[in-house]
Amino acid sequence: MQALIAVPTQRLPGTPRGRNLTSRLRPLRPSLTFRQLTVSAVAAPALPQVTHSMPPEKVEVFKSLEGWASESVLPLLKPVEELWQPQDFLPDPALPFEAFSEQVRKLRDRTAELPDEYFVVLVGDMITEDALPTYQTMINTLDGVRDETGASANPWAMWTRSWTAEENRHGDLLRTYLYLSGRVDMLMIEKTVQYLISAGMDPGTENNPYLGFVYTSFQERATFVSHGNTARLAKDGGDPTLAGICGTIAADEKRHENAYSRIVEKLLEVDPTGAMLAIADMMRKKITMPAHLMYDGRDPRLFEHFSAVAQRMGVYTADDYADILEFLIGRWRLEKLEGLTGEGRRAQDFVCGLAPRIRKLQERADERARKMGPQSASFSWIFNKEVVL
Repeated sequence: MQALIAVPTQRLPGTPRGRNLTSRLRPLRPSLTFRQLTVSAVAAPALPQVTHSMPPEKVEVFKSLEGWASESVLPLLKPVEELWQPQDFLPDPALPFEAFSEQVRKLRDRTAELPDEYFVVLVGDMITEDALPTYQTMINTLDGVRDETGASANPWAMWTRSWTAEENRHGDLLRTYLYLSGRVDMLMIEKTVQYLISAGMDPGTENNPYLGFVYTSFQERATFVSHGNTARLAKDGGDPTLAGICGTIAADEKRHENAYSRIVEKLLEVDPTGAMLAIADMMRKKITMPAHLMYDGRDPRLFEHFSAVAQRMGVYTADDYADILEFLIGRWRLEKLEGLTGEGRRAQDFVCGLAPRIRKLQERADERARKMGPQSASFSWIFNKEVVL
């Protein structure tokens, strides 16, 4: 099922010809127009590649916030000794063979009744988590906050490394649980992960930390929602252990979302127009899911098909996309934001009015999908079984 957002292909009212919403954050270039966007059920169209769009003087904003980041962002990390590890949720390989085998048998019994489409979305989430090297690479492209040495004591670099270390546990845990379940084709999953890491990602952040932190704020909220919904479905399907796993991962994502959202809050305080333009820029381009280049060597529309199953099962939907936008508008108090230039106010109006338009256009897309009738696709991850989209 396709979920489409059609945004009018015109400049915002009052935007001067030849300038776009983010002209404060990048050199002037021809006016960019709003275009048809996709939400959750289809991969976004490729964006024009732009690099280093943040004016050099803006780097000083992030240098000036290093002390603040040490006091307000780094404390949201947890000490390693206080964190859960994947082994806390898995059969203990140190047990005698019979006892270990019994734990694996119980795991397989719990997962036996979960439907195939559940494993499609769980595998898709796991693959997204497992492509973590790409995400650390992306953050380290951002001017002013990258890890310049690989072991820098700069607080921005320390956050990125420790965030990566915490996130690394998610894919490890889900992959091992899926392996032990016997319900999925691990070879095809491993190929998909390698294809995805090789392909990389381009979310349109342009080496610009204003854009990058807006993206990560939205994306961490999205993964919190997705893992929370897989937890609910696992509980309903009779696997409380898997429900606990997904819920625990969701809690991590919520804490990480809080950190990135806090950074954007601070940018809105110190540079309200610059931050507001960045939010509008990312929403205009659409927040692209990090696994949008997913491929298994067989299905060129794999991400589209995976996302359609996630939408149908209520794991991550166009409504969730609009909900996240509304949540962040509220958290960042965008409707009440003051001190903006005229361009900033136009960006504010665009962002604050976008969620209702998303919902209305999604209703129309859903109606078109209903008229088309049910469609299905086979997934190599579950031994080429067909699943309704």
